Amino acid sequence: MPSGKCVWPVVICPRFSLESEQEMAQIPAPPPAAAALSDALPNAEGESTAYSIHPPTADRYRMYRYLIIEDDALNARYIAEGLRQQGAHVNVCGDGVQGIAQAVGENWDVIILDRMLPNGFDGLQILQTLRSMGKQTPVLVLSALSATDERVRGLRAGCDDYLTKPFAFSELSARLEALVRRAQIPAPTREMYLADLRVNLISRSAERAGQPLSLQPREFRLLAFLMQHAHQIVTRTMLLESVWDYRFDPQTNVIDVHISRLRGKVDKGFPTPLIHTVRGVGYSLSDHPQDLPEVV
Repeated sequence: MPSGKCVWPVVICPRFSLESEQEMAQIPAPPPAAAALSDALPNAEGESTAYSIHPPTADRYRMYRYLIIEDDALNARYIAEGLRQQGAHVNVCGDGVQGIAQAVGENWDVIILDRMLPNGFDGLQILQTLRSMGKQTPVLVLSALSATDERVRGLRAGCDDYLTKPFAFSELSARLEALVRRAQIPAPTREMYLADLRVNLISRSAERAGQPLSLQPREFRLLAFLMQHAHQIVTRTMLLESVWDYRFDPQTNVIDVHISRLRGKVDKGFPTPLIHTVRGVGYSLSDHPQDLPEVV
């Protein structure tokens, strides 16, 4: 995998159009995966930019799907070949029209997006269109527009990362890995269940045995916290800090009053009580109270 700065061929070569297969055929492929570049090119500072390419690691990419929207054919091929050597599936689009069609029409793990596209097209237009449609595909903007204001524009438009040219392929690869990992983190739980009790954190609603529960905002926060710690003992201090945002004990019976009200809505009229008092400690939400000590 390339690990030096991506100055061959990005910086020193003219821009090409992806529309001509003849031009593409003339573009030299990156070095083979088993070889290392021995004759390094100097970068803008005159430093050596030799890099070695390592064999792909199969389980790192697992055929991740990348879309590259980039009109510089040399740069696009350089990136695409590097990612393919890692085992990724890569599509390349050379203009904004093709790019937005591919971005919207298929599912991608990450979209690599140039800013300056043909016909005055700004890649941020593609990004804003995607976000307005509700598509949350991770987008890494790769652009020569390196000023702070431009990077801020990209991030505020909805991109997940912004890398400026010239760049090191190793850094691009690492950033793509990070975006893929981030996208694979499970979304926060929206609904929680305990026996016949259901709590929806998005709609802030609750029901038991299919019957809606009419809860005040504080009662809902209390029930949600108990649900998040189901079958555990929740102390009064935990409730004061998490539900009331207190960092001290106000020496009132506010918790007892709210627990009593919540019991009246959650347990009253149902054969199995779920809210339990643990003597001298706190409370627990459980459908197996026999497993709790000193339940009242």
